[in-house]
Amino acid sequence: MSIASQGLKGLRVLSLESRRHVEMAKLIESHGGTAISAPSLREIPVAENAAALTFAEHLTESRIDVVIFLTGVGTRILFGAIESRVPRDQFVEALSRALVIARGPKPVAVLREFGVPIHIAVPEPNTWRDILKALDDYQPPVDLSGKKVAVQEYGASNPEFLESLRFRGAEVTPVTVYQWALPEDLGPLRNAVREIAAGRINVVLVTSATQISHLMLVAAEEGLEEEVRLGLRRAVVGSIGPISTQALESCGIAADFEPSHPKMGQFVFEAAQKAATLWQQKRG
Repeated sequence: MSIASQGLKGLRVLSLESRRHVEMAKLIESHGGTAISAPSLREIPVAENAAALTFAEHLTESRIDVVIFLTGVGTRILFGAIESRVPRDQFVEALSRALVIARGPKPVAVLREFGVPIHIAVPEPNTWRDILKALDDYQPPVDLSGKKVAVQEYGASNPEFLESLRFRGAEVTPVTVYQWALPEDLGPLRNAVREIAAGRINVVLVTSATQISHLMLVAAEEGLEEEVRLGLRRAVVGSIGPISTQALESCGIAADFEPSHPKMGQFVFEAAQKAATLWQQKRG
């Protein structure tokens, strides 16, 4: 085994990943680390998807000018919800009359699978500010004054992004298609809280902003919120990208590094390259 693949040797690495927690643990272990897996969320489709159906109605009536897709999972769920009322080919044809924006490769892949023309594919790191920049860089630049803009939302809403669109003159309609909930089995997450509080976690890998809010929520329920903050400050904290980094900062935690590309494999690879040195520096 190469030196690089042993970069996490001797380190206890906490992953809060949910959907791909098995894959994440295997990646950590392939680099010599001890993986502590604590799935921190589950996706809950909105039961009464009135927003999605209203969006479909307005879109087919050409009452939507711009559609922004934020996540691949949300895009797929949105299509599934709408197909109960509008045939897919009709929905795709209606989308082709609007300006379609995809935030990053995951919604791009789903939209291409469904045959939806994409006008703007937002480049990395795919933050809401990158969406605004992509609108400005498009030729000609996209003027949102008086335009009706639908935003496929994910988990918690992003009021700052919606207000930025409204500031540009858009009439914004958020389309919420799923929400985040705590996992049904809270045992692993409660254990992670206790391990962080006790200083037994060396590295924490964060792959979504919601993971942090759920971690701190469970920490508060356990009466260990301040101990967890201290434990996170003492550990090496990796963030998959700016959105997760901002969530950490809102809790008073600084991310020690972000990967050069927001991919799980690259994230763990760069953690293996940097974590041991960062851990020694923090101990010093």
